[in-house]
Amino acid sequence: MKAEPPDQRPPLPLDEVDAAATLAALDRACSDDALPPEQAALLQQARDALRLALRDEASAHQRYQALFDAVPDPVSIIAWDGTVLDLNKAGIAAYQRPREDIVGRPIELLNPDLPSGHMGPVHDALLRGESYVIQVTNMRADGSRFPVEVHSANFEYDGQRSLVAVARDLSARIDAEARFRVLTEMVDKGVVVRDANGRTVYANAAAMRLMDSQHRQGFEDLIRDGHWLLVGEDGRILTEDALPSSEALRTGKPVGPRVIGFFNQRLRQLSWLSVGSVPQFAAGADRPHQVLSMFSDITDLKRDSAMFERAQALAHIGGWEWDTGQDQVYLTAEARRIIGRTRPPDTIDGLLDCFVDNDRDRFRLALDHAMATGKAIELELRGVRGDGRPFWARVIGEAEAGGPLHARLTGTLQDVTERMQAEETLRTQARTDPLTGLLNRDAMRFEIERRLADPAQARLAVLYIDLDRFKIVNDVLGHAAGDRLLASASRRIQHAVGTEGVIGRFGGDEFLVVCATDDDPARPPRLADAILDIFGDSFRLDGEEFAITASIGIAQAPDDSTRSQQLIQSADVAMYDSKRRGRNSWQVFTAELAAQQNERLQLETQLRRAVSNDELHLVYQPQIELSSGRLVAAEALVRWRNRALGEMAPGQFIGHAETTGDIVGIGDWVLTEACRQLRDWRERGLPLERVAVNVSYRQFLGENLAEHVRVALAESGLPGSALELEFTERVLIEDEPDTLRTFAALRELGVVLSIDDFGEGYSALNYLRRLPIHGLKLSQLFVQGVPGNASDVAVCQAITGIARSLGLGLVAEGIETVAQRDFLVGLGVGIGQGFLFSPGLTPAEMQHRYLPSAMIRGRAT
Repeated sequence: MKAEPPDQRPPLPLDEVDAAATLAALDRACSDDALPPEQAALLQQARDALRLALRDEASAHQRYQALFDAVPDPVSIIAWDGTVLDLNKAGIAAYQRPREDIVGRPIELLNPDLPSGHMGPVHDALLRGESYVIQVTNMRADGSRFPVEVHSANFEYDGQRSLVAVARDLSARIDAEARFRVLTEMVDKGVVVRDANGRTVYANAAAMRLMDSQHRQGFEDLIRDGHWLLVGEDGRILTEDALPSSEALRTGKPVGPRVIGFFNQRLRQLSWLSVGSVPQFAAGADRPHQVLSMFSDITDLKRDSAMFERAQALAHIGGWEWDTGQDQVYLTAEARRIIGRTRPPDTIDGLLDCFVDNDRDRFRLALDHAMATGKAIELELRGVRGDGRPFWARVIGEAEAGGPLHARLTGTLQDVTERMQAEETLRTQARTDPLTGLLNRDAMRFEIERRLADPAQARLAVLYIDLDRFKIVNDVLGHAAGDRLLASASRRIQHAVGTEGVIGRFGGDEFLVVCATDDDPARPPRLADAILDIFGDSFRLDGEEFAITASIGIAQAPDDSTRSQQLIQSADVAMYDSKRRGRNSWQVFTAELAAQQNERLQLETQLRRAVSNDELHLVYQPQIELSSGRLVAAEALVRWRNRALGEMAPGQFIGHAETTGDIVGIGDWVLTEACRQLRDWRERGLPLERVAVNVSYRQFLGENLAEHVRVALAESGLPGSALELEFTERVLIEDEPDTLRTFAALRELGVVLSIDDFGEGYSALNYLRRLPIHGLKLSQLFVQGVPGNASDVAVCQAITGIARSLGLGLVAEGIETVAQRDFLVGLGVGIGQGFLFSPGLTPAEMQHRYLPSAMIRGRAT
């Protein structure tokens, strides 16, 4: 396009020039008098229509130019390649250049800082039908710069794709923002600007001081993180949503001023602020994009009220004030709510009556002390509301001198009921057995110690209760059924004891009852009889009935002991004596039981050092092939010879070792020693396939049995097949996943696995089917009755059938007669052991009996 001076219209388009020539031609034709009237009329109609069209187009072009020049911001029409096609008067004035210096030139003339390819993002946005906005720096003719925000949109100019760009000069806005910041930094009122998401985007220095912050952003985090606590004038705790700025953002309307207390948790200081907020809207928006809030510190005004003065220095929530001269008590609405009286007290005695006796006295003493010394009050008191519900309040106060006859105490009343109830719940849970709701082990010990320490309650008895045959329920129905049985048993004990004693679950299926004996010496045996009687009815679980009885031991203070632990142990000893005597009975602790207990303690003390003192030794009972009498294997049996106690048979110490856990160390020693001995025998030529070792269930549950076996085999240089491990049936019913993992680890080592004394326990056959067992040992309990006892014959036949059907080996133990051997051979039992063949032999005796004499002589020479 040809450039024109800024005050002249641009030339008409080519089609408009052609239209003017046509109009002149029509005028000449219409003036020709020679034309027929019909043609003349048609030409006149065409001329008039063309003249009207030209007049309308000229009018539209004038309106366009008027609007174009009326826009107060610089507006440019830009070709798709970035060439300026037109510019309005505001643009000519802003750039201080004549129009002909701009039109037809690239846009870089006005924006020299634009990067190469800057039109690419513009094209992308416009082709998507969107507008494009960017902030750039424009340049005037004299080289000076000014910031602008440019909005670009699609535009068709003379039939070609173009764009229209409107540049908004930001200089005034930036200057205004700078003046705003200078002004707000100078005022002593806090100014905070938050965006639509509630995040702080600006805060002046006064706001930072008021909010005790080192950062100009994130004031809302100070509230959410607990640095600040918001308080209403009524003493209630407020949330962030209660701030005027939050409300202004929600509603789009100005809010305030509103008085809000800000409690600084770090400084323990309360400030009262008057807060007002005004929402701000972007052009064309219907929701505020930010909100401006102004804070005024009015704490000094609040000091006209003594109650608020004290609330600033101390805590808040509800306020109270006592005018001692008039004996008038004033309570805020929140304080009245905490106390919960229909008619709130207006005297100090009325306020004191809201609390329970002991706490009322404490409050009175604290008030007197504060009046006398000027010291502050800080108490947590328990009270009762008007409707009978309890409450806890944290009372804080301080005296303000007012002369000898007139003084004031002001402070706060904080409802801490929820916290105290939560703490009480935790204390209860710490003292309570979760399954039965009874006191737990620690709580029962504390209860006994507390009573023993009080001379008025020191005469008492402890009943130690153990459920008989409880293990049957766990084995048959599982632990869930066992838990239900324990809960039911606890209810029966509670019913039998009533209010005459304190009941607790001491662990597992064991319960304790503590009762006083000073007023009724016959109470302990009477309660024991009541408990046994109430267990007379069987328990019904999962459609099965179980006759579960109880064994009870009784120990009394101060006769048996004045120490809680010793008293419990004495009752435990009596309970075990009751169980030994046949169960379902009670037994009082006696001097004889005390002697047995001392022996037991001595036994346990000596047993703990048996391995380290080298007091254990092994004997070996041969296992014989019944049909030929050939030596096949040997079972290692532990013996204990103690200098103080003498020679101890396994029945005298194995049970104690199981209870104390010493069996684990003993079992590891037996395992290592048996493997070492077998290696020695093999080197000497003794024809022994393997050695059998008994393994306690406590060893099995230790989770490292397989590792101990691996080490013992490696140290002795034996293959896994040279070792047979014998487990009791109890192992089968322990935790099944761990059982399977341990058995699998042992099988990988090649060890032979057998179940000892099979048939004596309560294990289910499905465990036997699923576990990787090699063989069973037929208990001497059944062998000793054959072939004469029909029941024992039937059991032996059944176990033999089970072993045969499952492909398991079978060893019979306790064979003492030829008749027994012959019967077992007839059943197909291949291997046996017992006194018929040999008792347990020392290693030297084994060598002498079974090592060929020629080899013995050869070694002797």
